[in-house]
Amino acid sequence: MTLYFITGNKHKFSEAKQIFPEIEQLDIDLIEIQSMDPKEIIAAKLQEALKQCPGPLFCEDVSLSISAFQGFPGPLVKFWNKSGSNQERVQRVHTQPDHSTKVVCTIGYSDGKEMHFFEGVVNGRIVMPRAASDFGFDPIFEVSGTGKTYAEMSLTEKNKCSHRYLALLELKKFLEKSKT
Repeated sequence: MTLYFITGNKHKFSEAKQIFPEIEQLDIDLIEIQSMDPKEIIAAKLQEALKQCPGPLFCEDVSLSISAFQGFPGPLVKFWNKSGSNQERVQRVHTQPDHSTKVVCTIGYSDGKEMHFFEGVVNGRIVMPRAASDFGFDPIFEVSGTGKTYAEMSLTEKNKCSHRYLALLELKKFLEKSKT
């Protein structure tokens, strides 16, 4: 049975394809509720997606929690990404002494009957833009212990430490365990 990743984002699909070579992308418009609870957002996306595709399928949502802003923007990261250039966003963060940031990818999976959730968490900090990328906060998020932003990494490098990769691995373990 085909596993569908509900996303219109080619970058996200490319990352997921490295872990699940057999997945198919399903680019459907979903109403995305606004909430500070990623699981609530994902559950609503899954319910909407299941109306158009019986499953099995998964979708994801990313939160960017900046310590200096008490965890903001959290799951509202898409709006934050549109609030000016990377340079402008970094300058806002750098008005505060603490630049530490946590990125969380929450994946929701449904087989058409039940929903399951998986998380991948990566710690880092917001830095001045380094390397060109049109993928969200990749040029300004430096992963702890690497000295590199996501944008400075190859896809293979990024997939060894990214929040999405870690969440996808949890999904993969779950699916493999479910087969037995």
